[in-house]
Amino acid sequence: MSDYQCADDLKSIPAFAKLAPVEAQSFLQFNASLDRTDGAIPPKYRELMAIAVALTTQCAYCLDVHTKKAKELGVTREELAEAAFISAALRAGASMGHGLMALRLFDNA
Repeated sequence: MSDYQCADDLKSIPAFAKLAPVEAQSFLQFNASLDRTDGAIPPKYRELMAIAVALTTQCAYCLDVHTKKAKELGVTREELAEAAFISAALRAGASMGHGLMALRLFDNA
């Protein structure tokens, strides 16, 4: 990670959360739903989904955390590569979709 994004920053979460405890608690509780083991989606697939989203949002911290969890859950390099290409295709599709919307907005302006 670059100097701007450093894995050590994650150690600052407790102090950061104290600055806005209500919001932090809500976020952390919501974020913890990923770790459910009793859901319809198995943990391995939950982590692959998290990686795909992290790739599209370009969150280095999420990639760090979820790639490690995914490996622990048995995700293979091939599965990770497929998730990366699927997320890339969807991101490209979204760009095209927004391009269509921009063209419509331009034409209606």
